[in-house]
Amino acid sequence: MSQPETLKTRLAREIALTGPMTVADYVTRCLHDPKGGYYASRPALGEGGDFITAPLISQMFGELIGLWVVETWNRLGAPERFRLVEVGPGDGTLMTDALRAIGGAARLAPGFLEACDLILIEPSGPLRDLQARALAGADLSPRWVRDLTRIETDVPVIVIANEVLDCMPARQFVRTENGWAERRIGVDDQNALIFGLTAITSGFRKPAFDVPPGGVIEISDQQAIFGRDLGSLMKAASGAALLIDYGRARPEAGDTLQALYRHQKVDPLADPGAADLTQWADFPAVLEAAVRTGADVTGCLPQGEFLRRLGVHPRAEALKAARPAAAPVIDRQLHRLTADDQMGALFKAAAIFAPRTLVVPGWDV
Repeated sequence: MSQPETLKTRLAREIALTGPMTVADYVTRCLHDPKGGYYASRPALGEGGDFITAPLISQMFGELIGLWVVETWNRLGAPERFRLVEVGPGDGTLMTDALRAIGGAARLAPGFLEACDLILIEPSGPLRDLQARALAGADLSPRWVRDLTRIETDVPVIVIANEVLDCMPARQFVRTENGWAERRIGVDDQNALIFGLTAITSGFRKPAFDVPPGGVIEISDQQAIFGRDLGSLMKAASGAALLIDYGRARPEAGDTLQALYRHQKVDPLADPGAADLTQWADFPAVLEAAVRTGADVTGCLPQGEFLRRLGVHPRAEALKAARPAAAPVIDRQLHRLTADDQMGALFKAAAIFAPRTLVVPGWDV
């Protein structure tokens, strides 16, 4: 019986037939191809997988996000009906921790659970299964939709999007001695995938900042569309959305494409579909797209500062008091989430919200 054709073989054949592929198209295929894409076949999270996210580092992260949701709901006037939406919920850990904290705060927010319609945006079948198992005993039962455009706007909407933007790929443009060119993926004489430069045909906007020869800028249509859709949703539904991701808080150059396999950086062209591919979130582009819809936005806060404002240090002390033997582990988790040399500075938080509706928790100090 013959072996199934690999994604790498299929991509090489397509490129040979149709020409070099943009970085954005390549990343999309590597992540979402139904036969060999990363999320379609092998989503591996946590210490035993390929990458780890903040919710998997410590329960404190999800708990504080849960309390942020409760406070946002209160500031929206504690509506009798609203929708809580998480985009890209991973294995369900963040929402599980958030709902546990929300349940503990129920006496401070009477009516919250009764008012809440929980929606998860997740196109991946394997991840939906993980999320369903994680939330099987939660206070709220979720329903799933494929994207933001499926969210009704008849009641307020609160959105959580943690490490979602970095999965939305960007095209790469390189400044050369002779002007600008686009970096694409081609094939060599041995049918191996290689990076190369091609003439720009569309989608390029010359940056407003200086880029030296050899410098790379990244432009993500998907991230901009997400910001536009989120801004439209917030304006129409009078809601608020929290975005947390690693990325740039101001326009700047840089090649941020990386592939992670079992927590190690690997060649992104070596084995398409086997590793998780990401690029930095472009917060300026996302927030600008939201503003163009009429929504309001906050500035970016480093994740460490954002969590400090939400009370991560008192929460850590409470956990250590309840579990003294775990104090060293909790201290390490706190350091990883908040320290500048860990996730505290590279990761950013920002919010998009309906105009003139509220002061977003975390940006009120």
